[in-house]
Amino acid sequence: MVGPSFERTQQESPDRIIEAVKRQMGNKNFFVVYQNKKLTAEFISALIMKKMKQDAEKQIGPISNAVITVPYYFNDVRRKATQDAGRIAGLNVVDIINEPTAATLAYAWRRGELGRTDLIQDPRTLLVYDLGGGTFDVTVVKYTPTQFRVLATDGDVMLGGIDWTKRLVDHVCEQFKRKFGEDPRDDAESLRNITVECEDAKRALSTKTQAMVNIYHHGKTLTLALSRSDFERMTADLLQRSSDTTDLVLQQAGIDPKTLSEVVLVGGSTYMPAVEKMLADLWGKHPQRDIRPEEAVAQGAAIHASILEARQNRGGTGVSEAVIKRLRAVDSQDVNSHSLGVKVSSPEDRKRKINHIMIPRNSAIPTSCSQRFVTNSANQNSIHVYILEGEAQDPDACSLIGDFRIIGLPPGLPAGSPVEVTYRYDANGRFSAEAKELTSGRVAQTEIVRDSGLSDQGVDAFEVLAHEYDVR
Repeated sequence: MVGPSFERTQQESPDRIIEAVKRQMGNKNFFVVYQNKKLTAEFISALIMKKMKQDAEKQIGPISNAVITVPYYFNDVRRKATQDAGRIAGLNVVDIINEPTAATLAYAWRRGELGRTDLIQDPRTLLVYDLGGGTFDVTVVKYTPTQFRVLATDGDVMLGGIDWTKRLVDHVCEQFKRKFGEDPRDDAESLRNITVECEDAKRALSTKTQAMVNIYHHGKTLTLALSRSDFERMTADLLQRSSDTTDLVLQQAGIDPKTLSEVVLVGGSTYMPAVEKMLADLWGKHPQRDIRPEEAVAQGAAIHASILEARQNRGGTGVSEAVIKRLRAVDSQDVNSHSLGVKVSSPEDRKRKINHIMIPRNSAIPTSCSQRFVTNSANQNSIHVYILEGEAQDPDACSLIGDFRIIGLPPGLPAGSPVEVTYRYDANGRFSAEAKELTSGRVAQTEIVRDSGLSDQGVDAFEVLAHEYDVR
């Protein structure tokens, strides 16, 4: 069952409920055992997509292609996992796009501006603040009706509305423990029911200044009144994490928050009054809700799909030629959300390896970069190039997304021989790397197109398994 009600969830055993699987995308250590099978995050996400596909087909007929959105801050591994999930669900994933980009498309469409070549206006600068149930990212976008350019982005895949709920859960459980000497968190069933109660209370506190929570555990009951001010105080550090990230992105974009054209709220968690107040203090006025935060990304994905169709001279049913012309006029430029580096020896200590960043995050793509390094020892017969994704100097704190070798180097090659490494990142998110040993002229290269995660055979096997499951 996908997306059951809280009432249905309360009837189910806690070990048969999976939530916030989006956080686990690309985590090779995450799986759920069901019917003696290990189900990965990709497979569980695929079942959710399968249910959505079934629901949509009841309204609009057979569906084969799909555009899937991801948080901008998803790295290569998580994007590949999302793409695999779509394939397992039986969808042809024609594109993976970033959620803030999708929200910006929806915003411009709602304003009647998107693709309007007849509109002459100065570029508008948007801050897209996206706080969903499980993930967070913030992006600065500059756009005209036909040109969209991301200036900077950052985020946190482990920050979302469920963290606010957990703070309430911990608070009420501590109150229960203080009164009765027992901790409801030690019992999975009690914890699940209390979490449902606290989720309801959290939502109520977005519109009310006080909410009641009833806790039942091992025959004992406790009723607590929760105030909005108490809730905001106990979650202030979570909000501050998002505020710090927002400040950082504005600095990286070189934008004074007071000069923003608009702050666009995305994600259901932005209904919390503290979020809107924090952004109002930053911007100087309250964000507008021209688009529904829960729907903006999905609407933008649909618009992006329409743009792809229009570029292939295919309009959707009932779409006028004028609209198709507008869609074809839209162009966008993204930035990379994570730095790309190469593992090299530290200049201070040749035995210590560091991540030398070649393409910093928030670089406009497409882009390329070439730099020269030197070999470590004499008589090397090969050079091993490790491609890293991440900001840390320590290679172990980064993700290894690929590696390759230059082989067949000539004998007698001295230490310190020059090696040129080139990284290229194209507009479609495809990344390639090349290394050339300049003395011999030997060259090696590799192309990385989301090659992490499941193999093609693994995806195919899960796709067969997904067909066996009746999803409701």
